[in-house]
Amino acid sequence: MTQKIIIDTDPGQDDAVAILLALASPELHVLGITAVAGNVPLALTAKNARIVCELAGRRDIPVHAGCDRPLARDLVTAEHVHGKTGLDGPHLPEPEMPLTSEDGVGFIIETLRAEPAGSVTLCPLGPLTNIATALARAPDIADRIARIVLMGGAYFEVGNITPAAEFNIYVDPEAARDVFASGIPITVLPLDVTHKALTTAARVQAFRDLGTRVGDMVAAWTDFFERFDKEKYGSEGAPLHDPCVIAWLLRPDLFSGREINVEIEVDSPLTRGMTVADWWRVTDRAPNATFIGGIDADGFYDLLTTRLARL
Repeated sequence: MTQKIIIDTDPGQDDAVAILLALASPELHVLGITAVAGNVPLALTAKNARIVCELAGRRDIPVHAGCDRPLARDLVTAEHVHGKTGLDGPHLPEPEMPLTSEDGVGFIIETLRAEPAGSVTLCPLGPLTNIATALARAPDIADRIARIVLMGGAYFEVGNITPAAEFNIYVDPEAARDVFASGIPITVLPLDVTHKALTTAARVQAFRDLGTRVGDMVAAWTDFFERFDKEKYGSEGAPLHDPCVIAWLLRPDLFSGREINVEIEVDSPLTRGMTVADWWRVTDRAPNATFIGGIDADGFYDLLTTRLARL
């Protein structure tokens, strides 16, 4: 059976690889892509999503522009990681496929109302602004969502944009707070997992060895953005954060985690956006998320390379 998903994203090279993985996987039916402001402003994330669809040969995928700013804060972006376009590295042509006229939040709402209840999974790869806005605008959709599988947060790895916070949650902590309080089943792929799925020279070469435009592009994107993490962490490579979301849908056996409570800090200027994850279950707060802590990195890269070879 195919699994229906909506990808909510702010591409970002690793977002782009996640989209490619989804489009290369027949088990997943991508109903549409909604762009959100995050790594770069909305005009660029909406453009980048279309560039990736065209790279995959999938101009049939509708791409919608969603929210251009967080719920209650000024937008923080990450050009220092992803470059001024969000997809810096190799030259990419302007997309030819049009942006769909319907706004991203409206698309999420109407799709969830039209599809059978419990049949659509939301896959946010960036700040949770679009998802929280949809839930606020149409509370009835909460019971119709099968699950939210998101990349964001951290516990053992703490923060990557501040000492306490991961970027996606930090950008719009109020949206994250609302989503985690929604009662919807949530799976979280935090930095604790993605930092165990590092690129290596051999793994990047495997992309290039595919001998395809997609393989060459993924290798070139990785060459570009891994420079930041290598310098920051002194690591051999860089984490491919967002493809972990799609990989979890395809091969949950590659991952391990536990059901815990996760709360989002929104008030403290020092720890804004922190995911207060009760990994050790030291509180009496009820679990509200499956928080993933482990990954079979070799299996993950084997899956990614094998699927990208299909494009």
